[in-house]
Amino acid sequence: MKSKAVIIGAGFGGLSCAVALASKGWEVTVLERQQNPGGKLQRIEIDGYTFDRGPSTITMPHVFRSLYELAGASMEDYVQMYELEPRTRNIFADGTVVDFSRDQAFMKDQIAKYSSSDALRYDDFMAEAAILYQLSEKQFLNKLLLSWRDKLSLPLLRDLLRVRPFLSLHSLLMRYFSHPHTLAMLGRYATYVGSSPFRSPAIFAMLGYVESVEGVYGVRGGTYKLVEGLSELAQGLGVRIMTGVEVTNISVVEGVVEGVDTTRGFYKAKTVIAGGDVLTVNRMLVQENSRPSMSDRKIAAYEPSLSGFVTLAGVPRKYNALLHHTVFFPEQYELEFRDIFERKCPPEHPTVYVCHSGYSESGMAPEESSNLFILANAPYINEVCDWRTETASYGKRVLSVLASHGITGLHQSDVLQHYTPQNIADDTLAHKGAIYGISSNSVGQTFFRPGNRSSDVKGLWYVGGTTHPGGGTPVVSLSGRLVGEHIARHV
Repeated sequence: MKSKAVIIGAGFGGLSCAVALASKGWEVTVLERQQNPGGKLQRIEIDGYTFDRGPSTITMPHVFRSLYELAGASMEDYVQMYELEPRTRNIFADGTVVDFSRDQAFMKDQIAKYSSSDALRYDDFMAEAAILYQLSEKQFLNKLLLSWRDKLSLPLLRDLLRVRPFLSLHSLLMRYFSHPHTLAMLGRYATYVGSSPFRSPAIFAMLGYVESVEGVYGVRGGTYKLVEGLSELAQGLGVRIMTGVEVTNISVVEGVVEGVDTTRGFYKAKTVIAGGDVLTVNRMLVQENSRPSMSDRKIAAYEPSLSGFVTLAGVPRKYNALLHHTVFFPEQYELEFRDIFERKCPPEHPTVYVCHSGYSESGMAPEESSNLFILANAPYINEVCDWRTETASYGKRVLSVLASHGITGLHQSDVLQHYTPQNIADDTLAHKGAIYGISSNSVGQTFFRPGNRSSDVKGLWYVGGTTHPGGGTPVVSLSGRLVGEHIARHV
């Protein structure tokens, strides 16, 4: 008889885990409370405009390809990716433009226009970023750390010291660069894991190497095609993906998981993998007396990651300033993170990111129109910020930033929708509406995240951004694959 597993949530972690288990012969059922798989990534189609509401910057394509290879399939039969060059356009408050590129000579030429000294140090920085990525792949990204013996192994501790865990990303960047433009452009990588460059560890400098050398990719038909591809692959392996089904309780008897109660009845399984937020799963689905290591008090002690304020704009015009990915920086980058993590309010001067997938691919919007996914950082849900009253004012603030750079007329869009941290929490049950689970603003929350295996309940596992190895679409997918492969080998 086949081994059986139930997976809660059809986001990237849950789908990746389902593929890994099913490819090893397991019987897998995925239960998703939303009407479509994808977790935080959903496709929105309105009046001829197609938007990906969720992750849009795709890196590390080998992670996704490895899932298809597990199943003996070719990713290209399901999903087509294309490399973006330049990767991202960076536009600063004074009008300076830097197109981030794989071409380091081109990068140095652009940087030299505002700082010759920063340009001279760029090669050295990229060499360090490459080392950080290699160490991360070796010790953190491609292995589970299930016990204290794993976490305290001498090779891991040695390499942990080599990635300078107590040095912030901003402090590392200051060793190479001095101009605010360079510091902001490369410091922004901390936000890829929902954190502040002024507090998160230096290891996230590796993302400069990942984007420059490994590449940034678009997905033909939109990023949601990644979800559709993994769903089709999983179902071809026999996985049942059931949407519109909400898990209401994880049944635990004498410390052992028995299955899950749902809005459509009980699903029995000795192995349950939670693809939702670890903190939410424990707080909402496991009785507190069954989870002493994840008590409500301990859950409250974690600092959530930042959240996001999304505007979907379908505009009947084109903008020459926009590439596929474009970022508009404020004059003083640090103030944004003080607002978010200290004042816990929407930034007064936010960085604004725009994904215009229609730049790279026709058919995403009507002729001579633009489908703009606009993202500004926002605080996680807290008692200071009430999105019932903040949505309109922050929306205007974000659009005014774009207007100041010539991206005008957005208030006259064919489509104009806002999506707040409260919406994220309501739709996905993300803890306090945080996009990436917990922040990486400390050594502990970066390198010693909640484990993939429950310390309290036998048979309960976790995948996703809050658990190891961390946030971001490819890394969440890695967590699912690693957990699935481990369960198939050892359970």
